[in-house]
Amino acid sequence: MQIIRHWLSRADPAQPALVLPDGRALCFGDLITRRGRSGLQVLEGDAQTLALGLIDCALGGGTALLLPPGLTPETREALVAQARRAASPQLALIVTTSGSTGAPKGVRLTWRAVAAAARIGARGLDLRPGDAWLACLPLHFVGGATNLFRTLRAGATAVVHDGFDVETVARTLVDRRITHISLVPAMLAKLLEGAVSPAPSFGPPTPSPALADGETACALRANPPAALRCALVGGAALAPALEEKARAAGWPIRLSYGMTETCATLLVDGRPLPGVKVRLADDGTLEVSSPARMDGYLGEAEAGEWLATRDLAMITADGRVSIHGRADEMLISGGVNVHPLEVEARLAACPGVHQAGVTGLPDPVWGDLIACAYEGEADEAAVEAWCRATLPSPRRPRRLLRVSRLPRLASGKLDRRALRSLWP
Repeated sequence: MQIIRHWLSRADPAQPALVLPDGRALCFGDLITRRGRSGLQVLEGDAQTLALGLIDCALGGGTALLLPPGLTPETREALVAQARRAASPQLALIVTTSGSTGAPKGVRLTWRAVAAAARIGARGLDLRPGDAWLACLPLHFVGGATNLFRTLRAGATAVVHDGFDVETVARTLVDRRITHISLVPAMLAKLLEGAVSPAPSFGPPTPSPALADGETACALRANPPAALRCALVGGAALAPALEEKARAAGWPIRLSYGMTETCATLLVDGRPLPGVKVRLADDGTLEVSSPARMDGYLGEAEAGEWLATRDLAMITADGRVSIHGRADEMLISGGVNVHPLEVEARLAACPGVHQAGVTGLPDPVWGDLIACAYEGEADEAAVEAWCRATLPSPRRPRRLLRVSRLPRLASGKLDRRALRSLWP
């Protein structure tokens, strides 16, 4: 596609554009000479395969169908069949939703939407030529894939990891002089537990492995940035206690809110990105309009200008948006509306609780009996005593379960359906 070749052609050809998980660095000059792929390309597998596949589809006018691991054969077959009918040179990506509330849907994202997302994202996050973005989110999700296009447009470097490992992230912050990183809250919590510094002292860069035929050596930056400038946290609500701890440790937290249907980020720190419009529906849920919105779902009609999010929200007079959880996750316990996110945020302040997941269990008296599973060293008796002393009765969990790991989707979001099944 011409837009991608334009992005690549205006960058320094010797500037690293992509650092693969095996450590190999490809310059902008390397990428622009790749042949590209056309037609529908089903991309699945490791991060290296996905990163190169996305770039080749962009160069050749192909449509990339990004498939996450773990799909049933029937679901995969249905998505591929629908994607074959939808593929066109104008359609950049087909990305599946996370499936947290049902079967995955394929979201159609055009090149116009992807280019808009790259433009407004780079502006909103101060992404500059020569910057380096550590991409440790899965590339088969929209939040991972769009990071790649942001960096290509900005003339920055995408440093791609295959999965998330605390020690590898810590080392990469130093070796690759990272300026931007995308995280979900669970990743941020692990970095804090590992005492990873967001502003390391820079040592000599790690040399790249031997180059393949036709590849050129990439220039190293002579004046590296002093520290990480942006830790973009999204994908799930960030508990206030975890945010406070991260900021106290020096992490430059930027809060992201977005959807697969809008090429990821819509809001940064509650502020709409350039060109994004927001409003509230009659039921208090957020509706959005974005230049990066989807064309529609696979097998369905074209989407309209305004998209419903089903997230409860408030908008201040100066346009700042605050999100208060999913409307369809609201619990009614003893006649009182209780949102799981509210209780989870309070529990994050409990000593010995690292992460908490709250759900409702059917109960003839309470309606929804508040139940909480948590990670951490505190025993259930200690957490119960803290809840009695701290939380108002309608929001106090009546069932507690300590677990080694909360159930999560591949995107890092809490799997609320699996959470409820922890109790018989």
